[in-house]
Amino acid sequence: MTVKITIDCMGGDHGPAVTVPAAVSFVRSHPDAHLMLVGIEQAIRAQLKKCKALEEPRLSVVAASEVVTMDDPVEVALRKKKDSSMRVALNLVKEGEAQTCISAGNTGALMAVSRYVLKTLAGIERPAIAFAMPSQKGYTTVLDLGANVDCEPEHLLQFAEMGHALVSAIEGRERPTIGLLNIGEEVIKGNETIKRAGELLRASTLNFYGNVEGNDIYKGTTDVVVCDGFVGNVALKTSEGLAKMLADIIKEEFSRNLASKLMALVALPVLKRFKKRVDPAQYNGAALLGLRGLVIKSHGSAEAFGFEWAIKRGYDAVKNGVLERLVRAMEENAPAARATVASEAPAAADQSNPQPAVQPATQPNSQPNPPGESGTALHSKA
Repeated sequence: MTVKITIDCMGGDHGPAVTVPAAVSFVRSHPDAHLMLVGIEQAIRAQLKKCKALEEPRLSVVAASEVVTMDDPVEVALRKKKDSSMRVALNLVKEGEAQTCISAGNTGALMAVSRYVLKTLAGIERPAIAFAMPSQKGYTTVLDLGANVDCEPEHLLQFAEMGHALVSAIEGRERPTIGLLNIGEEVIKGNETIKRAGELLRASTLNFYGNVEGNDIYKGTTDVVVCDGFVGNVALKTSEGLAKMLADIIKEEFSRNLASKLMALVALPVLKRFKKRVDPAQYNGAALLGLRGLVIKSHGSAEAFGFEWAIKRGYDAVKNGVLERLVRAMEENAPAARATVASEAPAAADQSNPQPAVQPATQPNSQPNPPGESGTALHSKA
């Protein structure tokens, strides 16, 4: 089977100077892949010429006349730039011409346009951003990482279902463990949203481990960690900052004097292995889950090596049937929890407190929305 992938070549901090060489390198190492390079045709072909790949049969150029910049508000990307490289690339997925889309563009715009073009799966109220973070046991999949700042308990349940589907597809684990990020492991800890989410997860058929803390992400305590987008994004950016600080400190200490430089030469093999394990570039590529199509978000500042890893994430997702598994997960994994929500809502309405146990998903939220839908857009330049 040929895996067809669209690349938003104009997205990110570097545009075609990074996306095109990454695409060329990837297609040369994956003979069953066909990549469609979307963007300003002249700029893309100029990079293909530099890479000596103008005649590569498994690379095709799809012209788009507009570019969604990293500073563009979501409304501009949705309403005014209808021929942007981002939107054209997503339309190819919608039309069945490609199986996944890779973009390093504006996160808020990508989420909003993806939701508008592809729509969400049945049973999914808010798509989520899932990312693999390194751990002592390999990596831990964490979601949501910024798409939804404010979440209700049932949204966290849906994130758990999506994380289950992703890890079971990519890792081949039938029942990956699910952890709920909290300020402590005890059931009584956390705010009311977290406590209620824990109840829903325990009522579901998912393999729920229980509450986990921030350090459990790096211990690899569970395969999946679920949280709202505000907490997840802070955790991700904190982790990236810590990794950079440690790398800079190690480099500084080994270059302090001649003796340190000599020791660095001796330790070089160990340092290289360390870098390989924690290098953010090889973990690049976050999945936008819950859509009727596969979308992978690359870090905006990624170099060619990192962007190629994002392409590989999309390729692996297609090969492992992530979208199909996600649909099955939504149908099978939490019927008991949803029945619990439905049965408790009328009872809550009869109490003196008129607020329902679980807030309706139609309330305003920070999820990017297509024109005409409620909610405020998330303006992100990540």
